[in-house]
Amino acid sequence: MLDERWVFYKDVKAEDQGNGVVRRVLAYSKDLMCVENTFEKGAVGALHHHPHTQITYIVSGKFEFEIDGVKKVVEAGDTMLKMNDVVHGCKCLEAGKLLDIFNPMREDFV
Repeated sequence: MLDERWVFYKDVKAEDQGNGVVRRVLAYSKDLMCVENTFEKGAVGALHHHPHTQITYIVSGKFEFEIDGVKKVVEAGDTMLKMNDVVHGCKCLEAGKLLDIFNPMREDFV
């Protein structure tokens, strides 16, 4: 879907990431990528880092996020900025969805 102007949700393949997490790669270019992650209650996004700047918007649910050693509980409407290579991860406290924006795109997701 690289550089696709219109990306319709019904056409996006859901990719089971295991352990209660489903990923959908939405619109993206080489410079920017939009990804939806759906979490079941109790699912964990393991601590990790990558060379991309990332903004996460909480669409629904409640999550405990750890960013650079600091933990906070976030819910619908909250956002987080994760700069390049900062260690981050989360635990889903109430089933929900996250919308992640990456700069540049995550080539490992396609």
